[in-house]
Amino acid sequence: MNIAVIGTGYVGTTTSVALALSGHTVFAIDHDEEKIEQLKTASLPFYEEDIEELLKKLTVTGKLSFTTRLDECIDKCSILFITVGTPSLLGGQADLSYVEEVARAIGNLMNEYKVIVMKSTVPVGTSAKIKNIIRNELTKRNLKIPFDLISNPEFLREGMALYDALHPERIVIGCETREAQEMMKQLYNNVSSEILFTTPINAEMIKYASNAFLATKISFINELARFCERIGANVGEVAKGMGLDSRIGPQFLQAGIGYGGSCFPKDISALMALASENNITLNILQAVTHVNQTQTDWFLEKIKKALGTLSGKRIAILGLTFKPNTDDIREAPSLKMIDYLLQNNATITAYDPQGTEHVKKIYPSIIYTSNPMEALNEADAVLILTEWKEIIEIDWKTAINIISSPFVFDGRNVLNASDMKKLGYHYAGVGMPDI
Repeated sequence: MNIAVIGTGYVGTTTSVALALSGHTVFAIDHDEEKIEQLKTASLPFYEEDIEELLKKLTVTGKLSFTTRLDECIDKCSILFITVGTPSLLGGQADLSYVEEVARAIGNLMNEYKVIVMKSTVPVGTSAKIKNIIRNELTKRNLKIPFDLISNPEFLREGMALYDALHPERIVIGCETREAQEMMKQLYNNVSSEILFTTPINAEMIKYASNAFLATKISFINELARFCERIGANVGEVAKGMGLDSRIGPQFLQAGIGYGGSCFPKDISALMALASENNITLNILQAVTHVNQTQTDWFLEKIKKALGTLSGKRIAILGLTFKPNTDDIREAPSLKMIDYLLQNNATITAYDPQGTEHVKKIYPSIIYTSNPMEALNEADAVLILTEWKEIIEIDWKTAINIISSPFVFDGRNVLNASDMKKLGYHYAGVGMPDI
C-alpha cells in the first residue's frame, strides 16, 4: 500500500520506518524544510537507537521518502496518517492547531476516497471535529468525496519506539465503517498482536486512560516510598511483593524521582482540562499530579538535610534526560533540580550521554563533562537522576578517591545500598531504610 505520514517528529518518523519495513511504500511529509533535508540524509533530529541505519536502507530502496509536498503525494496514497504534535497550552489543554492545519490541507487536496488515520494523541472527541473540518473544506470545493477518519493511537516507549512499532502489544482502531476496518486489517496483516476495533471516541479515551493509569502507578509507589522511608520499610521489597500479584504486576512500580517526558505530563493535563470543561473533577489524577510535582522537592530536601547547606557545594548530576536511551529532556526531573541547586548557589557538574546539548541551551553556566568520572571530580555530592548504563556501571571503588565528600543520592534506586556503604559512601536511595 502507498501511505502518507504527515508529521516527521518522533511518532511520525518511527511510524514511517515501521510501515516501510512492513512492505508499504511510505511518503513522510513535513512543512519544516530543514528537518526534511536532514531526514533525507538519514540523520535523525532526535535520538532513538537503530532508526538511522534503517533510514539509510529504506530511502535507498525507495520504500521511504521525505518531502514537504503533500499535494504531490496525496493522490498516490490510500491511507493518510496524521502524526503532528499536540503540545500543551497554558491551561493544560492540548493544542490542536497543527492537527487542524493538516485536516484543512487534506480537505483542500483530496480527490477520492481516503482513510485518514489519527495517530497523534488528541483529546476525546477530536475525531468528530476533524471530520467536520475536512468536510467543510470539501464543501468549499463543491465536492462530496467520501472518507473515513480513524483513531489509531500510538503506544510507543521512548528508547524502545521502533520495537514497539514493529511488535505492538495491542493495536487499537476506532472506526465507523466496514470499508475502513478492512483497510486497516490489510495495513496490519503482518502483525500478530491483538487488534481491538472500537469507536473513535473509545480509541481516543483508551490512549489517555492508559497513560493516566501508568502515571498513577508511578505516583502511588513514590508516595509509598516516602512513607516506607519514614517507618523503616524498604519500598523495593514492598514493590517486589506487590508485583508478584498478577492483578497488580511489577511494571511501573519502581520508586524514583517522578515521571517526565512528552506523554504522561501532557496527556494527564489534557485529560484533566477536558474533564473540567465537562464539569467533572478527576480527584485521583489531581493527586497523581501533585505527588509527581512534589517528588523532586522531597528528594531535594533529603539532599539539603544531609549536606547542611547547598551554597558553595559542588554537585555532580548524573543523567539529564527523563529516562535512558533517549535525548528527551521534556519535563525531566533533572531540570527542576538544576534550577533549585542554582538558586541555592551550588556549582553543578553534569553528565548525560545524549541530553547534554539540549540542557546546555537552558543552563549554559553548568559544567558539562564527556564522561561520568569527570563529573565526579571533587564533588561534594553525587545525584543519580537517570539510569543510563554508563552511570550504573561506574567504578564506584575508584570514584570514592576523586570526590570530595562520599554522598550519593540515588534517585532511581539502581545501585546496591549495602555495597555502596561497604565502599564508604553515605548512600541514600528512594524509600529505603538506613542500613
